[in-house]
Amino acid sequence: MSKQNVEVAKRAIAAFNAREVEAFADLTTPDFEWSPSMSAIENEKFFGREGIHKYFDSLRNAWERFQVVPDRFRDQADRVLALGRLEGRGRSSGATVDSSLGMVFTFRGGMISRIDGYLDHAEALNALGLAADGGSPQATQ
Repeated sequence: MSKQNVEVAKRAIAAFNAREVEAFADLTTPDFEWSPSMSAIENEKFFGREGIHKYFDSLRNAWERFQVVPDRFRDQADRVLALGRLEGRGRSSGATVDSSLGMVFTFRGGMISRIDGYLDHAEALNALGLAADGGSPQATQ
């Protein structure tokens, strides 16, 4: 199932980058929980379909451009780690963001039940109990 989970994670990132809210939401469970990477700063989590819409609305209002640039994926049973970058430009300030990004996708029944984002690859790896060298789960592109 984990290779399928990697494909679902890739589809979720593609939907996120394209701002296809419904396509993204269709990949999640009804009790979906989202702790985006910027929530470490904003201290906010988003729940269910309503939370997905709220988060996408906040992105639209604050960012001219905001996207995930995945570099590699690691599958581990019911979780998938995506490592890459976060790139964006503020809507009113024009300030740019170019940061490392790690996302841990948790799956239940082939759907995403939770996403936790980290602005540090080591933190994301640690969340899965992996060493900073990536540990043993197989990396896929």
